[in-house]
Amino acid sequence: MEDQQKNASAESKADEKKWYSLRVISGKERKIKERIELEVDRAGWSGFISQVLVPTEKVYKIRNGKKVISERNILPGYILIEADPAQFSGEVVSTISNMPNVIHFLGKNEPIPMRQSEANRMLGKVDESQDAGEALLEPFIVGETVKIIDGPFSEFIGDIQEVNEEKKKLKVIVKIFGRGTEVELNFVQVEKTA
Repeated sequence: MEDQQKNASAESKADEKKWYSLRVISGKERKIKERIELEVDRAGWSGFISQVLVPTEKVYKIRNGKKVISERNILPGYILIEADPAQFSGEVVSTISNMPNVIHFLGKNEPIPMRQSEANRMLGKVDESQDAGEALLEPFIVGETVKIIDGPFSEFIGDIQEVNEEKKKLKVIVKIFGRGTEVELNFVQVEKTA
């Protein structure tokens, strides 16, 4: 029984992978991630490198009345790598560090793992952004002037009185017959005036 407990604790320690932060040239994160993943497969490192992530979040802009979704890096110039600390050193670190557009690991040749709280915060941000849908890249601000591009008030200009980010709705005051009238609109029914 004691041997089983020792084996179980040895296995649980082997499963305790850590996250490492890799500094790269900003704008090249996805390309480098692909290159690292290819090297992991080619060199047979998948046993101890489990994930390579570019932390991103979904954002959108309203362009010509249409919602355009894109991804934005949460940490430009960084890639996160989850690996087993016991095997993540020497040749593996050197190979990744010497790839084009890679600057270095946090800790240079002896990578320092992120604290679990930091990793959880970053991964939580990544998970949260995938669950929550997307954020508006250029948020609407109370007091801002917008042009209505859809619905019965199309072509009217108004000022934002209230923004409801959750429901993606705005309350806009438009002048109708010289009086301010409150109109509730979806984000996609308006565009910012330049």
